[in-house]
Amino acid sequence: MAVNWTAKISAFSHNPSRFISSKSAETFLAELLRELRDDRVTDSTKVCLLSPLCEQPALLCPTVSVGEETVLELLSVFAHCPDTCVQFRSCLLVTLTSVLICTFCASNTINVCVDVLDLLLQIVQDTSDLHSDSFLLFRATACESLQELETCCPNLLSKRLELIGGLWAKETSRLHQPYARLHTLVLKNCVYQLASDPGSGDEHLKILVGENTMVNWEADQELVQPDEDSAILSSLIMGQMGTVPILHTGRDCKDLRSVMSAILENSFLLTPLCQAEVLHKLMEMVAMVPVVPPSIFRVQLLRMLGTSEVCLVHTTLLMKYAYTDSLFSTDDEAFILRRLVVLSQHPLLSIAEKLFFMDYVLHFPENRPIGCGNGNETPPVLLTPQLACTLAPTVFDDSTTMLGRFNLLLLIYQEEGEKDGEEGKGMVYLCEHLSLLLHIVVRGHSREIVVMFFRAVFLFLVYFCHVERYSNSIADKLCMLYHRQTHLALHILNLADQTSDLFPECNWATRLCRALQGIITEAPLGQLNATDLSWHLKVLTRVAEEGQIPQLSTLRLLSNVVITPSLCVSSDWRLGNCVLGLCRRLMTHPSLDSLFTTLANILQHIVCCYGDADIQDHAQLYYCLLTTLSKEKLTGIVTQGLREEGHNVKHSLSCIMADTERLTSVLTIHQTDKPVLRLVELKYPEPQGRNKSSLESYPSPSEAQDCPGLEAYRAQFQDSCFGSQITLRYQLNHTMCNLLSCFDRVFSIHLHFSLRDNNYEELSDFNVPFLFRERPSPVVKLRLKPRLPIPTTLSGSAIFSTLNGLSWHTTLPDIHVCFRQAFLPLTVPPTWGTVVKLGIFEGLWDEINVEEQTDYVTTLFCCQLKAGELGSVVEKHLLHPFIISESANRVEFKVIFFIPPQFHILMKVISEEDAVQFNIATDNWRLLPHISSFLGNLLTSLPETVPSNP
Repeated sequence: MAVNWTAKISAFSHNPSRFISSKSAETFLAELLRELRDDRVTDSTKVCLLSPLCEQPALLCPTVSVGEETVLELLSVFAHCPDTCVQFRSCLLVTLTSVLICTFCASNTINVCVDVLDLLLQIVQDTSDLHSDSFLLFRATACESLQELETCCPNLLSKRLELIGGLWAKETSRLHQPYARLHTLVLKNCVYQLASDPGSGDEHLKILVGENTMVNWEADQELVQPDEDSAILSSLIMGQMGTVPILHTGRDCKDLRSVMSAILENSFLLTPLCQAEVLHKLMEMVAMVPVVPPSIFRVQLLRMLGTSEVCLVHTTLLMKYAYTDSLFSTDDEAFILRRLVVLSQHPLLSIAEKLFFMDYVLHFPENRPIGCGNGNETPPVLLTPQLACTLAPTVFDDSTTMLGRFNLLLLIYQEEGEKDGEEGKGMVYLCEHLSLLLHIVVRGHSREIVVMFFRAVFLFLVYFCHVERYSNSIADKLCMLYHRQTHLALHILNLADQTSDLFPECNWATRLCRALQGIITEAPLGQLNATDLSWHLKVLTRVAEEGQIPQLSTLRLLSNVVITPSLCVSSDWRLGNCVLGLCRRLMTHPSLDSLFTTLANILQHIVCCYGDADIQDHAQLYYCLLTTLSKEKLTGIVTQGLREEGHNVKHSLSCIMADTERLTSVLTIHQTDKPVLRLVELKYPEPQGRNKSSLESYPSPSEAQDCPGLEAYRAQFQDSCFGSQITLRYQLNHTMCNLLSCFDRVFSIHLHFSLRDNNYEELSDFNVPFLFRERPSPVVKLRLKPRLPIPTTLSGSAIFSTLNGLSWHTTLPDIHVCFRQAFLPLTVPPTWGTVVKLGIFEGLWDEINVEEQTDYVTTLFCCQLKAGELGSVVEKHLLHPFIISESANRVEFKVIFFIPPQFHILMKVISEEDAVQFNIATDNWRLLPHISSFLGNLLTSLPETVPSNP
């Protein structure tokens, strides 16, 4: 049973919707509850059975009524469960909580919810066993379930506020912490409900936290009923605090302050994370009750200002953001800032923690911020260069820490401006730091170091791009880096693009491009290798985008490169494409008039001499555009092409999806439902009757001695390809069962055939250019190479395209190759006449009849034919090309069939008084059954013919 349920639960968890679609939720839920009530099921299995209800309660309980019934069943299971099954009972509490919340049954007006709340409160009050760890865990689970219910359904425990506060005050175990969280949450929700009620005031607040809380609160509960339509409470401290509801009361809030002070006094017993949660809820209460001053937190600040716990530091800074100078003095502000600076470089803290504190330094909430609200990062006023000097980055820092410190110091020195003397040493240090990073990248680097260097350079330019002294120094450093490491060109160009987009009014990117152009064009051409040349061309292509930079030096270098023999002979497509990319950019340059002649010569040279045909074709196109179009039209066409190739093209999502679907449809080979094409065999023309004058007479002995013999005939087979194949002619037609108009015209038909046995060699695929329904059908020739020429079947398929650009795959009707189709005339040269063929026949006949070889065999086939029918059978059905000789009175014929690869069937057909004899000889006994079948089918097609078995 356990293994079966384990598999079911696993299948449900893998895909709940699919599982429920195959088996209704009601049936599955009933099975789960039935198994939970079974005492024979182990506790571990029951815990597994609870997981679907705990994870997908809304799926299994789609309505409120089903949810209530399920809760009642689970309560019954809990009541009958022994106290020793702590783990199962804990899982039951969690499941009950999930079902109540997800089925919208968590309400004081629903009886099952009240029963669950009473059960949970009864468990948390049970202090009968304070020394059992498992029992304490059970009580903690009940307390967490209460907190979950109150969080998702505010004011569910409003009537139990005094009870929960008393439990917290009396608790001496480690459950003190969950009780504190629960009590603070319930108190905050009650205050929120009072603040949301316009009629609430001092009396209701006293009832909430007064000594007679239980009686009076229940008596006046109708005044503060929770709004069932309100959304679940979320954090109230969000940005400016003017969005929270305000509870209008008088000056006397001593009871509420007393309760809040008690919570604060006991908060030091909580863990840091729990303290932060409790303090945050108290901040929300202070926001809702203005008469409670923020100074209530003053006592806690002395402890929180010296902590290094991230959650408590975060809460402290939230208080600072919310209350500013009403809670924090100027000295407190300076102390917190110094504390953050120290923590952001403390060696015992992790990198993530130090980055967190550094980010808070950058976004420090000041009492009186200057110039805030513009969305830009600004350092706090109290963060002076002297205080921040300890955060100076070093090359030994990790990349994130170094960039964070570098960014912070750049902000500070930007505020200070450019200064000389002692105050200007900070900028000198940052410039030297960039120089050190540059030397590390030049000498040998990892990807992380390269990325860190370029990010640091970008940060530097963000703040000091307008200062020529610094920006020119950065440009010189980048040029030196490119001279040493040309493969970093893309990083440098990306830096130029990003800076140009961020500061369009600054010409730093133009100055960098001009400097890079000078380095590339002044370098000796003989020292360039293919890799460096490729990067140089890409950089010069980016330089050509700058309209104010002259391009004569670039064009001169390009001309020298193109006429280099090694470039044209190499036929490197990538390198040629880089050359064409630069030419394409130069065609749109404002100074094209001065570049026209040289650029046209370069393109013409590529057309004539480059080794790659694709590059030649593109160069010819560019040459035609350059020499035939006006400057305005040329710029428009080329610019449009560049925009389509680059990253500036912007499509809507619908266009992208449409293009994707179209491309997917074009690239997909679709399958036809029925065959679209078929192969129809073309019958050979019937043999023409021979004139008797054309018959050659038997040779005389002297003549026969000079004729080629059997040895000459067999010598032809020394060539393995001689006579080894059969050519079958078929007509490719449309099928009649598929008359869709889209298949009336098909193109690029690729035919594929496969054999169902090993008696023939595999056929090669071949193509048919097109097939139109209104035009004559093309003829397809299948060339079969038999190993054993017996009947076989070919399976065929075709792939073709239609006018709409789609590709299709279709199967062809099977092609049956019969034994008759393997018959070929005797394969001899055209100059060998009937005399030679007769000699070969006689030689083969004597050899098969005399020599005893395993494959040689002779047989006799007899049948009854009417007078005069023998000639018709031989002429029309055995066919003219296979007849070697015939008697004058047409009563004896000699017929020979050549069967590839090197087999023969010889027949002497003799007409007797009452029968016709087919004397048969063959050099492959495996052909006998097929010969007999061939003759039988041949003679049964004649009327009143009685064949006899051989």
